[in-house]
Amino acid sequence: MSSSTRVLTGRIDQAPSRRKVVTAGCIGIFVELYDNGIFAFMASALALVFFPRDDATTALVFVFAGYAVSFFVRPLGAVFFGIMGDRFGRQRMLVAVIMLISVATAGLGLLPPYSAIGIAAPVLLVLLRMLQGFSVGGEAAGAMTFLAEHAPEGRRGLHTSLAQIASFAALLTGTVVAFLMSPWLTQEAIDGGGFGSWAWRIPFLVAVPLGLVGWYIRRSLEDTPNFQRLQKEGGLSRNPLREAFSTREHRRAMLLALFIPLMNGSGYYVLFSFMPTFLESDAIGFDIGTALVVTASSLVAICIAIPIMGALSDRIGRKKVVAGAAVAMAIVAVPAYALIVTGRLGLAILGASIMAVVFAGHTAVIHVLIVELFPTRIRYSAYGVGYNVSAAVFGGTAPLLMTWLIGLTGSIYVPAFYAVVTSIGTLVAVLSVTDRAHVPLRDA
Repeated sequence: MSSSTRVLTGRIDQAPSRRKVVTAGCIGIFVELYDNGIFAFMASALALVFFPRDDATTALVFVFAGYAVSFFVRPLGAVFFGIMGDRFGRQRMLVAVIMLISVATAGLGLLPPYSAIGIAAPVLLVLLRMLQGFSVGGEAAGAMTFLAEHAPEGRRGLHTSLAQIASFAALLTGTVVAFLMSPWLTQEAIDGGGFGSWAWRIPFLVAVPLGLVGWYIRRSLEDTPNFQRLQKEGGLSRNPLREAFSTREHRRAMLLALFIPLMNGSGYYVLFSFMPTFLESDAIGFDIGTALVVTASSLVAICIAIPIMGALSDRIGRKKVVAGAAVAMAIVAVPAYALIVTGRLGLAILGASIMAVVFAGHTAVIHVLIVELFPTRIRYSAYGVGYNVSAAVFGGTAPLLMTWLIGLTGSIYVPAFYAVVTSIGTLVAVLSVTDRAHVPLRDA
């Protein structure tokens, strides 16, 4: 009997199959988040390399503007890869996505600096970031859909949360890489010639071997049981995105997919991506190495907490875990930031780690919660559009918004207030969800 038939009849080779499925889902998320995170971690160095030196603050704002603009391309990638994934299969799109992400990131590491080609340098930087954004638009929805549709009943929360461990492990890897490179990320090192003049390229070129490993793993997998079953029955949608917008139920679910991830803006994009730059600012005064140690410590904390939250959601439901995390974040955000901004390493690590553990209750669960909002026929498309519009509006703009608002108000507590506001938004959205943690995924 072929492996395809075994999947369709429900007889799956349990342990080896699931390990490979989880690895395939996680490797793409790892590459995506590494590529995305390393850009933010390297923001200060990129400002030196790709922009004029006469105004350091303006250069940094432009770097984060480049970071933000790629997020506005993500919904386009979500539309393209989502439609293709719902019509032709999740596995094919995941193979294409991981190669595109890796090529775009490696391209960043090969760009000539501003001193060599002038204004063309930041223009090319932004164009490659847009290509990254387009490819990332198809990754999260595809990988989480792939994992959830392969997951055993009763363990979808834990199964999909493993990919979130991969995402934060990727940020941790990026943090470690940036920390090891930090002696060569200063203006003196970059201008000094020799190794320092091109060392900033290494973190981006790491994407090449990562992408090849991901491509090798993903290309050998079959599609999900849900997709294969629907395909065999002739139940695939000819136009899944139009179908997603055609019914009130699906339109409401897409709105929920847009607003439930609001906490990502203050969690992933501020607490982790923006944090090293924030700690390195004159207001806090950490050097880049110490700033990265704080971020790395909070990443370790969240990686430990994520599977606990994922498994908890399988027991008590997604809604209770996400709502609890939102309430907790609204309570602890300001006190935790008060510890972070003391400028003392131990207290900063404690404050960042508290927020990380609280945020785990959100990030471990929102993806499986969104997967469960949609049937297989339109899941990749509808999930991708809702989630990536949210990331574009509330996520990728967050570091730029924080940089601008801190400069405008002079308050270093702006990120804490942003965390409170976004957690309240997530709470309001998730309270209207019908929890489907304990029922099978719908195909149609």
